[in-house]
Amino acid sequence: MTDAGHRTRWTGFVIALLAGTLFGVGGTFGQFLFEHRGVDLDWLVTVRMLVSGALLIGFSAARDGGQVLAPWRDKGDAVRLLIFGIFGMLAVQYTYFAAIHASNTATATVLQYTGPAMIAVWLALVGRRWPSRRELAAIALAMAGTYLLVTHGKAGALSISLLALFWGLASAVAAAFNSLQPVGLLHRYKASYISGWGMLIGGIALSFRRQPWDIAGEWDAIAIGFLLFIFVFGTLLSFYFYLKAVRLIGAQRTSLLSCAEPFAAAVLAVLWLGVRWTVMDWLGAALIVATIFLLAREKPEKKLLAEVTRDVRAH
Repeated sequence: MTDAGHRTRWTGFVIALLAGTLFGVGGTFGQFLFEHRGVDLDWLVTVRMLVSGALLIGFSAARDGGQVLAPWRDKGDAVRLLIFGIFGMLAVQYTYFAAIHASNTATATVLQYTGPAMIAVWLALVGRRWPSRRELAAIALAMAGTYLLVTHGKAGALSISLLALFWGLASAVAAAFNSLQPVGLLHRYKASYISGWGMLIGGIALSFRRQPWDIAGEWDAIAIGFLLFIFVFGTLLSFYFYLKAVRLIGAQRTSLLSCAEPFAAAVLAVLWLGVRWTVMDWLGAALIVATIFLLAREKPEKKLLAEVTRDVRAH
């Protein structure tokens, strides 16, 4: 490999790790706003989607002009985009932050990573086949990791609330849908178009529940700074870095390296926010993240699974 090739590969490795880390940090900042500034969950998700979606579409329009409207020129694709925006992008954003609100960012992020195992089950059902040995192992690891995370290994005793468990698993289901449903759209249009419109659609839909101008919470320089970080670094830049890494080193390697996300969220939550994690929590997290390594190493005929082990980076 040439020197330029080595530099390209290492650049891809670095920005893939950075993408996952930024998103994990953004989730932790969201937890801080919930717990210490009284920021409303619905308001944060609504404004995050509206602002990030508008910025992403604006950047795309400045670069590509009217091409950003291309998905709306086909009726079928327009319907698919609306479904993606409401049941994909909105669902994954809302359930993720709701899980953080009900527990903490470390637990919420790790539970969301059971999504790839759910995708494995779904693809097996759709393909009317028995899951492969790797898929079965990944599903077993995800179930074992979730069990340790929510019970600390003590049967019948939950270490998190039922509400937190519900939102965490709902976030995983939403992330799986968010990865599978727009595959066709992503083959025809740039990912920035689909994600940008998806965020805007989701933000507009959620605005009927909580208006973005109905601001609540305590707003000082720290709160505003964290909010801006969530918008710019935790959403826009993390999404951009993820896509850039896919182009440089491929989707499989990028999926593996983006596992920095749950561990960044866990470490920051434990060290900064004082979230208490036991050995069982760390073991459960490790088992769940291990599923990504199994699924990303599937045979070539499983390429689709490797491509969708990570939701499009708007989470």
